[in-house]
Amino acid sequence: MTTEPQVLFERQGEAGVITLNRPKALNALTLEMVRQIHPQLRAWAADAAVTRVILRAAGEKAFCAGGDVRQLYDLGREGRYEEALTFWREEYVLNHFIGTYPKPFISLIDGICMGGGFGLSAHGPYRVAGDRYLFAMPEVNIGLFPDVGGTHVLPRLKGGRGVYLALTGARIKAADALAAGLVTHIVPTARMDELVRALAGGGAVETVLAAFAIPAPAAPLDAHGNLIADVFTRPDLGAILARLDEIAAQSGPEAEFATATAKDMRGKCPTSLALAMEQMRRGPVLDLAGCLVAEYRMVNRVARGHDFYEGVRAILVDKDNAPKWQPARLEDVDPNVIAAHFDPVDEELPLP
Repeated sequence: MTTEPQVLFERQGEAGVITLNRPKALNALTLEMVRQIHPQLRAWAADAAVTRVILRAAGEKAFCAGGDVRQLYDLGREGRYEEALTFWREEYVLNHFIGTYPKPFISLIDGICMGGGFGLSAHGPYRVAGDRYLFAMPEVNIGLFPDVGGTHVLPRLKGGRGVYLALTGARIKAADALAAGLVTHIVPTARMDELVRALAGGGAVETVLAAFAIPAPAAPLDAHGNLIADVFTRPDLGAILARLDEIAAQSGPEAEFATATAKDMRGKCPTSLALAMEQMRRGPVLDLAGCLVAEYRMVNRVARGHDFYEGVRAILVDKDNAPKWQPARLEDVDPNVIAAHFDPVDEELPLP
């Protein structure tokens, strides 16, 4: 029995095409995949015949549903922290390489895109959503934080929407992603293969994408755009929750949305919420490298802590959905502990 490769690489005309190839595992990212993708990108960067790179995924359900969190959980539970950190370290270095890639990098995101999938696709200049696009950064549900460059991308999205996504883990589809600036184009699923052929044929990437892209559809979150901009541009979690509670107490049309959002946030991991808020505060003044360095410092602490393993246990392993966070309440999170997550570590993220 032959084992399918986890990543496929092929040359099509002027394009180098990467296909994530674990559809049964929702194309979850593994260390092996990271170690295959990075050298191939280096080779194509040096190959004058390759003028652009296209990243896509096999299967009809997922682009990439994130890193292989269960494997990281197992390593940490066995005290094998360095092995878990190796994945995060090499993943973040790859994220940076994609973000600084010398040739056009085009991600075709037609399915679930979370966590590690965001890290592979968010930092390139061309991010194309298909009909099946579904995005979330749900790390605050499992005791982690929105990493893989979330510190850089999310606070820069329009109207506080990235902060909203970071703190709620909300799921959005293509129209909302385009409105927020997460994706640059929407192309129907039925035309994706045709788009790859057109890109492989050469010509300006912008021109090809513009010819395939559909006009911006109505974005459901626009209905709450003013509330999100009002609430999620506030300076701290206390102010955000207080404003949500204030709106929830009113009889206006936004009361229901505010009530649900506040309740949802209060159900997240308290330390994760506080970490994510601090990321959103620091991110706007850092470049991508600075954000990834900060995230690697954070994950060094989280990997040796309690909440990540408890969150994965409750949501993905035992599935009792009853995590026991430490601390259990947002008001008991120590700001000094949060700040210490950003302190330098002995072995910093090795970026060029």
